[in-house]
Amino acid sequence: MKSKRSMNSNYEHTTDSESLLKELEKHPNRKPDKDDIKRVASMVNEYKGSIKSHLHEQQEQKVGQGERFADWVAKLGGSWLFVINFGLIVIVWLAYDSSRSSLFILSFCLSVFTVFQAAMIQMSQNRQTIKDKQEQMLDIAINYKAEKENLEMQEKLHKIDKQLQAIENHLTSTRNPKFF
Repeated sequence: MKSKRSMNSNYEHTTDSESLLKELEKHPNRKPDKDDIKRVASMVNEYKGSIKSHLHEQQEQKVGQGERFADWVAKLGGSWLFVINFGLIVIVWLAYDSSRSSLFILSFCLSVFTVFQAAMIQMSQNRQTIKDKQEQMLDIAINYKAEKENLEMQEKLHKIDKQLQAIENHLTSTRNPKFF
């Protein structure tokens, strides 16, 4: 039986981040250890992964049959299976009939095939370029947001440090009053 945490990644993300924050609040002077850093990194990766999976789902919904076919042709055309099979077909053709007209037909068929295959591979590459650009923009946005949050946390830590220093100075001055 699955636990609630494994059933819902949002719940897991929330509880893990909340538990980490609670632990840090309990022990404010403790420096984060490797486990804490791994937990934070996994939360960031999970967040990033859920956004990317949603982005991929949206992209796949927009894809038509022609684009899927172009992706299939690009995948097949870039494999060793295709190269070997196509080479065998040409060798069998040449062994079977190597007359002048047969070679002309073979050359013509290869030229036509190459034109269509190149066009479909180009369509697939264009689509992949768009996907890559969207993922890159997403990564930049996440990194920008994380950097902004880090700067805000640094400012808050500086404020807290100044307040602690002021409290320390106040406590020191009240413990050791200066008599004139």
